[in-house]
Formats: sequence, C-alpha cells, structure tokens
Amino acid sequence: MFSRRAALIVTAVAATACSNTVPSLGGEALQQPAEAATAAATSGSSPLDDASDASDPAEAGLAAVTGTDPATTTSIAATTTDAQTTTTSTTTSTTTSTTSTTTTTTLPPLDVYDAACVVRVEPGQGLLEIVDEFDDDSVDIQTVMAENGLETDVLEPLQLLDVCVDNGLNDIDGATRGERNSALVVREVKAQQTKLNEIFAGHGIRDLLVDGISGPVTRQRLCAFRLAAGLPVTLTDMEGGSEEEQALMATETLPIPFTSSILSERWALIDLTCQIMFVGVGTERVDFVFPTSTGEAGFETRSQNRSNVFKFNPASDNGGWHDSTTYPSAEDNPLNGNMYKPLYFDGGLAIHGANNVPRSPASKGCARLRVENMDTLLAWLGLSDRSS
Repeated sequence: MFSRRAALIVTAVAATACSNTVPSLGGEALQQPAEAATAAATSGSSPLDDASDASDPAEAGLAAVTGTDPATTTSIAATTTDAQTTTTSTTTSTTTSTTSTTTTTTLPPLDVYDAACVVRVEPGQGLLEIVDEFDDDSVDIQTVMAENGLETDVLEPLQLLDVCVDNGLNDIDGATRGERNSALVVREVKAQQTKLNEIFAGHGIRDLLVDGISGPVTRQRLCAFRLAAGLPVTLTDMEGGSEEEQALMATETLPIPFTSSILSERWALIDLTCQIMFVGVGTERVDFVFPTSTGEAGFETRSQNRSNVFKFNPASDNGGWHDSTTYPSAEDNPLNGNMYKPLYFDGGLAIHGANNVPRSPASKGCARLRVENMDTLLAWLGLSDRSS
C-alpha cells in the first residue's frame, strides 16, 4: 500500500506556445694672407630643415612611413682682392633650398544606402581606431567584424564598413539581413545562460554550459523560467533587450509556478511544453526542477488536476527496475527493465526513472526522470527504504 504520509499530488499541463637632417651641410672656412697685414676671411652656412611630421602608426599594426627631402647647401669662399693701401675680403654665401609640394586628393561622397552607417577606411587606419569613434557599446571589433563578414581585423584602404550593428540591414547596399549579428547574439546568450544557472542553482538540475549557443537544453531552461515567472510558455530563444529578458535579469530567486498544484502540501508539476517537472511544498518553495520526457504522439500524457499518487512499485527484487512487458524499450535498459521505481498517478501512467530521458516526448505516457533524479524524489518523499 502507498503511505498517506508520502502522498504526492501531480498536475500535468499542456501549455500553448506563444510567439515571441635632414643632415646639415656646413661651409668650409677659407683663409688667405694679405701682404701688408694678416686678415682672416671666413665663411659659413646654415642648414635649412625640410623635415615633415608623419602620422602616428595605426592601432592595427600598420607602420607609418616618414619621408624627408634633404636641403642642399652650397658655400662659396671668395678670394682676397689686394689694393695698394686697402685690403678687402669679401665672402659670398649662396643657399639653395628645395620646396616640397603636398597634393590632397578629395574622395567623392559615399555612394551607399545609408552614409551615416558606413565608414570608408583611410590609409593606415585600424579597426580599433574606427570603433573607438563610436559612443555605442554594441560597436566593437567583434560585432563590426560579424556585421561585415570579416574573418580578420586587417583592413584595406578605401574599404567600406557597415557600423550600424544589428539593425537588420546591410547599410552599404540596403539589403535585408536574414540573421542577427552573430557576435552580439553570442554575448546575449552567454548572459542569459549565466543568469539561468544562478536562478536554478540548488534545485537538482545541471548547470548550463555557458557557451553562447542557444541549443535545446538552454531553450528548455528558458521555458522553465517562463513557466515559473508566469510568462507565456514557449521553447523559443529569448531576444536580447526584450521585456522577458529584462524580467530574467531582474529575478533573484526562482519563483513558484502559479498553478493549482501549489494548493497541495506536496506537489509535482509536469509541463508538457517545456518537458520539465517542478517539485515543491505548497506555496512555500520549489525544491526541485527536473528534465522529463512525457508521452509521444499517440501516447500523450493525460492532463492532470491534482491527481494523487496511488501506488509505488520499488521492484526491490530487481534493483528497482520494473519491466514493462506491454511497452518494452530495448534501448532503455534491456537487462533490468525500463521503469525504475515507478510512482503511478493515472492508471498505468507513472513518474519513473529511466536511462533514456530526451528533451522531447518519447514515452508511452509516463513521465521519465533520470535515475538519480528519481532517487532524489523518492528520498524527498521518504520512500527510499520502502520495499513494497
């Protein structure tokens, strides 16, 4: 017999998915002696600088080149002219300088769909230098590379870059983008996965891998959060910046799902959309959240409204495994059976352990749990030591 003290109320719901110097050349001093007196004639020259400053090197590692045109300096020393009473020393210095002419080429206006969203790369300009010009956290090296399909951050002069990230458009040619900016999406998903791990910590469910990939496991956990938070229940991705993502980020502890289940002292809520099971105590708390797999098409798990668990089969003579002869499952546990310590709640439908618990309906109507999760549930109910 099933002990009344271990009674468990089961509710199963089918939720409807919703949309969602230059060098200086110096003159040489020449001296000539005079007959009446010794006079020194000297000559010198001053260099002219024609060096020009070069631009700083680009952040992307492109080297700046500095060029100069050396000035040519010629110094000519004149000889001394001798008169009878007067000696005159004359020095002539001639300097020739080269004038540099800089030609500036004016580029034509950008012929693009939205010039406000497009940057033309200047010679020597790096990607970091470009993104630093924008006061927008979404515009960085990774997101601009993703927006423009770049495999590296090496840029070519005059290359066009779309810098309006994740606006659904190719702002160079005006084409519609079929997908969101991949770098931004990865960032958003990582933030969601991290938050979900915080909320579901300590509830018996494995942590998500924080990899930025919104796969089936992440979507199942998003669905479970929506269920608990009273949001439309769906297995879709969660859009960054949406109201439901804001609700996720603001949540500190896992809410109790608002269903009829919580009117019972101990309850299990099986959600057919999320393929998830919540286990808790009245309106006080949620103790566990387990992934489950319910009835496949043609063998759907019937909806429940606070159904009592009426039978427990520990199968102690077979290590806890009850073999379902009606619906054997060779890939599940061919040696010992395919139902681990079942708790029956509706005729032949039961919550039971299984070695195969996919994230989609796959049973013949039962709600499967991983074996370790089934043991946790039975211990919580005080049934671990029951042999019959």
